[in-house]
Order: sequence, then structure tokens, then C-alpha cells
Amino acid sequence: MKTFCGRANPTTGTLDWVEESEEYDYHQEIARSCYADMLHDHDRNEKYYQGIRAAVSRIKARGERVVVLDIGTGTGLLSMMAVTAGADFCYAVEVFKPMAEAAQCVVKKNNFSDKIKIINKHSSDVTVGPDGDMHEKANLLITELFDTELIGEGALPSYEHAHQNLVQAGCEAVPHRATVYAQLVESELLWNWAQLQPVEVEGARLVPPHAVCRCAGAHSVCDVQLSQVPPSSFTPLSPLCTMFSVDFSKPVSSAFQSHSTRFVARSGGRAQVVLSWWDLEMDPSGTIVCSMAPSWTYPQPAKAPWRDHWMQSVYFLPAERQVAEQEELSLTVCHDDYSLWYSLQPHSLQDAQAKTPPSRPCCTCQAHLVWTRPRFGELNDRRRTGSYVAALRSVLSEDSVCLSVSDGSLLPVFAHVLGAKKVFSLENSRMSKQVIEEMLETNSKKGGVELLEIRPEQLSSQDLRGEQISVLMGEPYFSTSLLPWHSLFFWYCRTALAGLLRPTATILPCSASLHAVAVEFQDLWRIRAPCGICEGFDVTPMDEMVQRSLDFRESREAEPHPLWEYPCRALTHPAAVMTFDFTQCVPQEPISSQGSLPFIRTGRCHGVALWMEYHLTDDVTVSGGLTQPISEQGDCEWSRHRKQGVYFLRSAWDSLGDGRTGVSYSFTFEPSLGDVKMDFSITGH
Repeated sequence: MKTFCGRANPTTGTLDWVEESEEYDYHQEIARSCYADMLHDHDRNEKYYQGIRAAVSRIKARGERVVVLDIGTGTGLLSMMAVTAGADFCYAVEVFKPMAEAAQCVVKKNNFSDKIKIINKHSSDVTVGPDGDMHEKANLLITELFDTELIGEGALPSYEHAHQNLVQAGCEAVPHRATVYAQLVESELLWNWAQLQPVEVEGARLVPPHAVCRCAGAHSVCDVQLSQVPPSSFTPLSPLCTMFSVDFSKPVSSAFQSHSTRFVARSGGRAQVVLSWWDLEMDPSGTIVCSMAPSWTYPQPAKAPWRDHWMQSVYFLPAERQVAEQEELSLTVCHDDYSLWYSLQPHSLQDAQAKTPPSRPCCTCQAHLVWTRPRFGELNDRRRTGSYVAALRSVLSEDSVCLSVSDGSLLPVFAHVLGAKKVFSLENSRMSKQVIEEMLETNSKKGGVELLEIRPEQLSSQDLRGEQISVLMGEPYFSTSLLPWHSLFFWYCRTALAGLLRPTATILPCSASLHAVAVEFQDLWRIRAPCGICEGFDVTPMDEMVQRSLDFRESREAEPHPLWEYPCRALTHPAAVMTFDFTQCVPQEPISSQGSLPFIRTGRCHGVALWMEYHLTDDVTVSGGLTQPISEQGDCEWSRHRKQGVYFLRSAWDSLGDGRTGVSYSFTFEPSLGDVKMDFSITGH
């Protein structure tokens, strides 16, 4: 049996549905899961274990048998904790079949098969009765159903169903309670992810379309490692507000709710963004707490627990609002069964809003559907924009005929402002075409750029009004790109358009280079590291299952990560490992490159970071990776706009930094696939 999987195709700039073996989807799901991250989260595991011990003790003190329902059991870890703490029996529910099978193996390996029953179902399908999945209702409910937004994985409906059908009234619950916190801030850095800002080009001030300015934006949460957003990049306008709590030991409702908190503004400024996180109280008294607060809230930030399966949330207000110091305000959070959204109003209007709470925001301007949040940040990056404007200025003349190939790019607008005779732009969708049209119209540039919803290989001289292209330009940016080198689609476009170019045409960027550096991750290594023994339990069957899935394909591929969120140290010098000449067409034969990266710093090498740099002209380069030279200690600063590629070594390697050992590499660019194949190994040992 075959399955269809979406894979980026850099030769066409599309997401192709590729036929794979039945096992592929299964293995990819496991290989890219965050189970290892959760097992390495000692703070989470320890707090759960403490809460479970306390709950079992409370039930036994009442003279009752302890029957556990563990929803979302994963490896079965929490059920094994419960049995070890004295529970009489556990029903462990896991909907993902490979995970349920792994849990069965883990439970058997730890000799708990007589006390733990794995149920491979969604909890809403579990039955209770003599012939049911559960023979009796549970009096201890243990769950790990949470995501960064707390309720985004369907926690509320699952709890609601469990209380109605699977657990006894008055049951104990671990966690006992969750509390959501929020803080209102002003932040140019974060607000740039939500709204297009004005930009200066040659003295002309280009402003965003009115529809974009008035739009509430995309409703989905922006989940980030807030620990990597320095407090210096935002101004708190409110104290940390307690927004609402959910008591999991009582019946839970998944119906719409809203909660408001009154506060006095700590300082004046522009209210733009809400930072939010939550904590879990594992016991009724709230003495065992697992907090998702970012590290800068801790007295000693370095001691804050790291986790990637639960991060923090950034919510953007529907519109920024000026607030005055000491102003009385009310922050409202609404939620349905899966998502949260925030609004701000003067305290005097709170009662009116309570009668008609704000609906979930949605994009009405198309821009938030065309541009992702990192893309908004990229378009608002003044330094980056300056590089493109400088490069364009150096190649344009009054008789230039320009063609832009990038998704939803402002380059054609810049080229028109800089005085090009004629500017065309290929747009990949009607929505992106509409957004750029509105940008032109808002700035009285309508007709200055001819927007064509045509694929490069279908473009004809007639579409260009008989003109030949003198400047072919791209950022390049394509919405279907997953890994840095997928933007090589620009090279394929350049090749398809070769017949429409003047013999002396300028290609911008003229070339690109793939760069690599071997790194030691501060924390990201945990998502790929085997766990072995977790809180005294042997979870090696889980490690083995993940490794089998990685070996199926994923371990031979890089994966995308925004490295600004994941600190790392460079253990080698960065190196350009491949170069792609856009002034020439895509070659017929593969391009190969071999070499090594000698270790120059001590540390533990977990893998290799990869990124692209685009050489707009001989003098102007834009990096999708490192934005500053690596420090003496090896600290790296990464672009916040693009994800980098990470190739994890199968086993970490301890570097002595003496240059005698290093990472050898082999890269091959396959023109027929548009992809870069790679292999790494440790040499000199």
C-alpha cells in the first residue's frame, strides 16, 4: 500500500504530492516528533511524579483503590509512575498507533504489564463496562494533553468527555489546575511580525495599504522561545496578569468563554502585543508547580528549565492603541475549545464588552495569508531593505526593463521608485497579486508595475509587450521553501526565462552560496538524543523506535529550525561549501563538493548548521543565516526571518579544538531534483 506525502519541489517552486511507501508517513511522524524532548524534560517529569505520588496517597488515605485513567500516555511514563506510587491499576490511552505500540513495549520491559493496560484509541472512543475498554471508572485522572497555547491539542473537549464518561465524580487529577498569565507590552521587534511598516526608498515614503493597517491579522497563535526575546526589546505596559484557571478535578467545559482582568498601566506607550504563558499546579494546594515562564522571569535565568514541546505564546492585538501611564485598562482573553485571543479596552467600557465579547480575529486584507509572521519581519527589516535598494540602484538605469520573481515581494515596487523604465512581476497567487496591487495603489504607483499571474516557463514575449528583460531580480523568497536551498527555485526560473533576457542582462542576485558550521547546541540536541533511563524507568524501546524511523530516511536529511530561538556555539569556522552561479543556466550534471571543517574550539558537536547567502552584486550580500561574525567564544547570531537547516550527527562528538579532528562533508546538488544531498562524518580520530 502506498501513501501520498507533500514534499517541496525546488525545480517547480511547488509542493508536490509524492507517492511513498506505506511506512514513510509513519516513520516521518515518529522521527520529527518531540517525544525525546519531553522525556529529557526533567522538571516536567519530576513535577508530574511528585503530583502523582501525592494524589495516590490522598486516595489511599480515604481507603479507596486507586484506578488511573492516563490520557495521552505516550511512552506510558506517567502510568508507570502511578503504579510505582501505589496505584492498583492504570488504563493508559494513546491514539497514535506507533506510540501505543512503543508504550506496550516500554511497559512490558519495566514489568508493569499486569498493572497497565494500553488502549489504542482516542479517549472519546473509550468505553466503560464489563465488556468495555475500562472495567470501571477511574478515580485518578492523569493527562498530558497540552500545547504551547495550553488548549490547542483539544485538552478541553477531552477533559469534558472524560468527566462525563470515564472518571468518578470528585476524582483526583494530575495536573490539578492550569493557570494562564499574560502581559501587555510595546515591542517594535514583535509588532513587526504582525504589521507592515512604512519604508523609505530614495526619499519616497512607501506606506502599507489601508486594508492591511486596519486588519486584525491571522488568528493563530505565534509560539516562540520567549527566553530568546531579550527584555530590552519590549516595554511592559501592564503587570503580569492572571487571566483564568481551569480546575481539572471538576467537570470542564469546552464552550466559548471570556475572562477580563483590570489593571493600571505601568507606563505609557503603544499597546501592541500580549506575551502569555501558563503553569500547571500538580496538587490542590499549589505547592508543586511546573511553570512555562521564560527564563528572564527567573532570579537566575540560567537555571530555568528548557523545553521545546511547551514554549510561550505571542498574541497581537487587532490594532495598536496608545495608553497613558496610570490609565485603568481591562485585558480580555476569549477562548473556544482550541484557541485563545486577546483584546484591550478602557476599564470603563469593560461591562459593554462583556455583553458582546470580541470575535476571534481573522485576516480581511489577504496580506496575513500571503506573508507569514517571519516574512512580515523580513519585509520590515530596514537594514535588509537597504541592501536590496543599494543593489538595485547600482544596476538600474532609466531604460531598464525589470522582471521580479519572488512571492509577494516589494522588489518590483522599489525598482519602479528607483526609476526603471518598465517593471514586471510574476506572482504565484491571486492573493499576492492583490496585496502588491493595493500597495501600489495606496502609494499612487498604480500601473507602475505590471503584475502577471503566470508561471516562468509559460511567460512569453507577448506578455512582456515585446520587451526584453535587462534586469531579472529576486530576493529570492518562495512560500513553498522549507529548507534554505529550496529558494534555488529562482535559478530554475532564470533558466526558464533565458530566451526573454537581453544578452547583457543583469541577474540579481548574481549568485548564491551554501554555508556550513559545526555547532554545539545549548539545548536543541535534546530533541534527537536518546533518553535511556527516564526517572528510573527504562524507555529504550522508545529510543530504538525513534532511531529506526530516523534511519528510514530522516537521519540522512537536514531539518529546518529557526536557530535564533536555539542558542549554539560554533566549533569550527563557517565555510562556503557550495556556490551557485545564477548568471548561467542550471547545469545538466550534478554539482559536488567535498571538504572538512576542522574543530577550533572545545565543546560537544551535535551537528551542522546550514544556510544560504545571496550575492546581490559583487559588493552586496544578504545572509539567511549568520547576521554577525562569530564571537571569540563561538557565539552565533542568526537571522530571525528565515529558518536554517540542521543536520544532526547520529552521535555527538567531543571536540578538543586543536584542529586535528573535524567534520568532513560531502554535498551534491542534483539538478533534476533541485535538492542538495549531504553526508557528514568525523575525521582525524
